[in-house]
Amino acid sequence: MKKTPRPKNLGALFEHYAGAGPVWHLDRPFDIAPERGVEYDVTALARLVAEMSGRLWEAGLRSGDRLAIIKDNHHDVVLLAAAAARIGALPAMISATNDPQVHAAIMERFEPRVLAASGSVLAAAAAEGVPLVPQTTQIVAINGGADLAPNAVSLASLEGADVPPMSLRPDHEPMICTHTSGTTGVPKLVVHSPQTLIGVLTKLETLPIPGLSIRPDDVFASCIAFVHGRAITWTFAQLARPPHKVVVLGGSEPDTAAKLLSQHRPTVLEACPNIYQRWEPLTQSHPEAFSRVRTYLNTFDAIHPPTVRKFMEASRRKRPMWGQVWGQSETGPVAMAVYSRKQIRENAGALDPVTNNVGRPIPFVTRVKIVDPETRRPVPAGKSGVVLVRTKGRCLTYLGEEDRHTEKDWDGWWNTGDLGVRSRTGTLRLLDREVDLIPGVSGIALESVLLERIDRATEVIVLGDPGGKPVPVISLAHGELSADEWSEATRGLPELAEPHVIAWEDFPRTGTWKVRRFALRQRVLHSEATFGTGHWT
Repeated sequence: MKKTPRPKNLGALFEHYAGAGPVWHLDRPFDIAPERGVEYDVTALARLVAEMSGRLWEAGLRSGDRLAIIKDNHHDVVLLAAAAARIGALPAMISATNDPQVHAAIMERFEPRVLAASGSVLAAAAAEGVPLVPQTTQIVAINGGADLAPNAVSLASLEGADVPPMSLRPDHEPMICTHTSGTTGVPKLVVHSPQTLIGVLTKLETLPIPGLSIRPDDVFASCIAFVHGRAITWTFAQLARPPHKVVVLGGSEPDTAAKLLSQHRPTVLEACPNIYQRWEPLTQSHPEAFSRVRTYLNTFDAIHPPTVRKFMEASRRKRPMWGQVWGQSETGPVAMAVYSRKQIRENAGALDPVTNNVGRPIPFVTRVKIVDPETRRPVPAGKSGVVLVRTKGRCLTYLGEEDRHTEKDWDGWWNTGDLGVRSRTGTLRLLDREVDLIPGVSGIALESVLLERIDRATEVIVLGDPGGKPVPVISLAHGELSADEWSEATRGLPELAEPHVIAWEDFPRTGTWKVRRFALRQRVLHSEATFGTGHWT
């Protein structure tokens, strides 16, 4: 009997795999279904997606329309997006961490027919007097706040609506909008089709990579930004190559994570780098939560060796592995590096952090080259330049900013805006974002070294200052940073300005918990000046 092909459209994904797959365990109930508990099988997920498509239809969403989803982080943002795609609408998954003014700017560009928003988002906009959308847009309040916007209805009030028939858009047409991190301004809306996102970018999920591929007995736990395209490819992986159990953490609070990960001890754990940093104390207070992990994964941003080391040492596996994937919303995964516990141990104290090496391009998916940003000509191995990527999984466009998308297309190669160096063996070492460059040094490397040497440091960001020395901004788990401690930490490093010590909570962050360096620069240096041009951010 011939197998039914795997669907490429998010709208059909859950119904295709209903009746099979793992049980999903949540850290808290879905915001769209607060009364249904924290445990789902795939059939229940498919039923919830179909039901949500009925509620969105009742709210006025139709094929060809656009649905904006701005909600608190949880996997149900993917379910709402699937519900919209199921009826042929184009959903945009947007982080609730943006300011109301930023949300309004994104909405002006997106022009949704329906906006589904968390009560917290509506409350923040009302408090600042910012109308998120015109009155012609139907607002659906997900978990309260229907009284905070004109003509809004609650999601709960739409319960019982008839489920419309599935009506998918063609595989080459837009299926989903996500957005860039917005570290330097208003995020860009990245448009992917079924073919680019699920048809191409999920290939990494199904490659038979020793030690990294999902096994039937795995417990896969994930704490990521579920508004990111990675959430869709990750969801596909849990359905197409199912583990025994899936654990979803919508929140990153250490106490919640310790409880859930101790109850459902993962064998595979994926999180954003800054979440791993936030969880570092758990490796000492709750080592059992990580004792069964054979594979750690991180995406979205660079990770530092001290963080990797603490989690690798918490695993009781003989040979745990760490996989770091580097990519962008526009391209999906570009390169992947795998580190052993031995490599991480031997790299302790080094001035060239091993985690800056992000490995080789994904086989059969991506190609990479390094070019001079002025001449656009390839540079020799060992010389730095702008990283260009070629992939069939590249996004279709930036919605409403097509000119910016065109500017980053260099004769079929995508300008990532990252600076890097290619080795003679083909591995890629990242240096910095072009806009964040510090002449003569890698800011990412400096941050790794300082985190290594200041054990109490929970975050380190080094800002290039055209008017002076590079400026370190640091948060500490406890205590103060003495002059002697700072002198020892900076021994042998390029000359730095005096450090600014702030609380971890005071670092402005994106939906993937990256530090908004532009906002931090304005707050600390009271300046927008950088060494980089920022042309390709």
